[in-house]
Amino acid sequence: MSDRNVLLKEINEVSFFLDDLRLYLDTHPLDINALNLYQEKHEKRLELLKQYSQDFEPLTCHCINLDSNGSSAADTCYPGQKHWSWSDGPIPWDTAANNSSLLQGGV
Repeated sequence: MSDRNVLLKEINEVSFFLDDLRLYLDTHPLDINALNLYQEKHEKRLELLKQYSQDFEPLTCHCINLDSNGSSAADTCYPGQKHWSWSDGPIPWDTAANNSSLLQGGV
C-alpha cells in the first residue's frame, strides 16, 4: 500500500471514530473522558490532514495552503507558484488516478 493510501486510511479511521464519538457526546455531553478523547482524536485528525496536504494535495478545502502546496510539477499547471491548489493532483476517491486497492476494497 502506498504512503498516500496508508495516510488516507489513517484519516478515514480517525474520522469514523470521531463521528461515532460525536453521536455519543450528543447524549452524554458531560462525560469528561469522552470529551478528552474527542479533543485528542480531533487534534490527531488535524495533524493527519496537514500531513496529507503537505505530502500530496489538500484533502479538504480547509487544508489549502496557498504559499506551499505539495503538488509536484506533474500534478499541477502552476508548479512553484502561489495558486488555489484544491484541484491539484488526483482526488482521493478516484481509484483509477490513485491506483488504489484501498478504496476498491474498503477500509
